[in-house]
Amino acid sequence: MPPTLRTKAKESGSRFPKTKFQADLAPLEDGMVRALKAELQLTSNSDFLSDALALFRWAVSERKRGHRILSESATGERRILVFPRLERVAPELGLPHVNIAWTSREIESLVDLLSGEAAKPTDALVQAMRL
Repeated sequence: MPPTLRTKAKESGSRFPKTKFQADLAPLEDGMVRALKAELQLTSNSDFLSDALALFRWAVSERKRGHRILSESATGERRILVFPRLERVAPELGLPHVNIAWTSREIESLVDLLSGEAAKPTDALVQAMRL
């Protein structure tokens, strides 16, 4: 569920009034925000939001130009970011995709897996989801 935002104009001595808002985050999202703030050594939510907005604004601008956003490891391995909301602003370009040449045997095996009973989550998976 997306966060709920409440906005309120805050009067200040500056020419431009500041806007204050409150976001209702799920506990997991709140934990992520707190962890990122600590990792980036940010003390205020305003600083965190300003930096996040700058990064998101840049990403939107790049996708509007038709540029792909990627990360590159020290060894040269590249991973392309595919973020559905960003793709809404991208020009009509093809999304990155992979063609898989499935054999008949592989397709039959996949059908068997999909039509079978769902596997129960392992204790390790349940524990990881709680983090």
